[in-house]
Amino acid sequence: MAGDPCFDRMLAARAHRERFRRALGVRRGQRLVVLNSTWNPEGLFGSGDRDILPGLLPRMAAELSADDYRLAAVLHPNIWYGHGPGQVRAWLDQACRAGLTLIDPVRDWRQAVLAADAVVGDFGAVSYYAAALDVPVLMAADGRGRLDPETPLASFVRHAPRLDPHGSLREQVERLLAGGHGRSDAANGVTSVPRASARLLRRHFYRLMSLPEPTAPALLEPLPLPAYDPPRRTAPLRVRTRVDEVDVWIERSAASPYGAPGDTHVAVHEDTRDPAALEVADLITREGAPDDPRLGGWRGWSADVVRDYPQCGMAVFVTGPHTCAVRSREGALFRLSADMDSDTDTGADLDPAAYASSLYAWFSAGGRVPPAGVRLRVHAAGGVHPVCVEPVTPHPRSASGER
Repeated sequence: MAGDPCFDRMLAARAHRERFRRALGVRRGQRLVVLNSTWNPEGLFGSGDRDILPGLLPRMAAELSADDYRLAAVLHPNIWYGHGPGQVRAWLDQACRAGLTLIDPVRDWRQAVLAADAVVGDFGAVSYYAAALDVPVLMAADGRGRLDPETPLASFVRHAPRLDPHGSLREQVERLLAGGHGRSDAANGVTSVPRASARLLRRHFYRLMSLPEPTAPALLEPLPLPAYDPPRRTAPLRVRTRVDEVDVWIERSAASPYGAPGDTHVAVHEDTRDPAALEVADLITREGAPDDPRLGGWRGWSADVVRDYPQCGMAVFVTGPHTCAVRSREGALFRLSADMDSDTDTGADLDPAAYASSLYAWFSAGGRVPPAGVRLRVHAAGGVHPVCVEPVTPHPRSASGER
């Protein structure tokens, strides 16, 4: 009996769940949904002749609002090897432009599972590990009889809730998250000796070699903290808003339901694949260092945007995880920042581009920023996010225009 080193490493890293979430750019109030597929034709990425996942991911990225959900995918290494990274990325390009992140399938998949609020997967080991860690799982491909029916994994697959690929994905995910799932017994099927694999394996290896076992404790390598990898959405976002004095309700998604209530505007990243989208954008955004000389700094970049795109009502330059600078069509400059208590980690925690969309909606409703600034209350991701809006004094410019 050797235990399970992979599961033991995950158990040891559970205390770092919030760090793993922050590494993926998951903000407070967001739910991280991880999709995963094993590598054979009956897996979610293969699904026989149905090819569910390449079509499912763009739909899910479009249906799940950008500020309420974070989406990531874990594909088995053999999928990457069998098709090639270029082909896999081409198939999933639309979803990635809408905010999907592809997780390193060798080094970082365990951290993604630990960080997840829900997993949409198949009969592979990743789904079973997620269930063993009490993460709710929506089964999208059951393997069509490939599993031995007497195994714990087969029992789990039979009883897990099923995904309807033709139904509303958002409703199914929300139902899964609200389901109040009880503690899974999957952990008992992973190993009967949790946290003991290093000791058991070393003892067995030294017995095979007929050597005395070292006296020092047998320990496993801890899971590393992944690199910071926030979502980068370059697909146009439809932004629905509602304003009541300084309270702004906002929902951003790659697709907006027809007839949905609220005012709507379009926010487009400057690096969109469709240049025509910039011609009709209400907001144009990008991120970077505020003094990037290639862009002329945020002031020069924003002046270029409002000059080159007459339809654009606001240029938004995201300068950090909680800050952005904006220029209105009229030339007014503002700095937006999260009003948060760094000691208690409370306050605003949204994509700063969402702050800018809230300000745009507030302006459209007749709001005006006084010289001392204003504090907006942005409602999104299941909470209220206070955002400080401060006027910025323009630098003196020549008659040729600001650069």
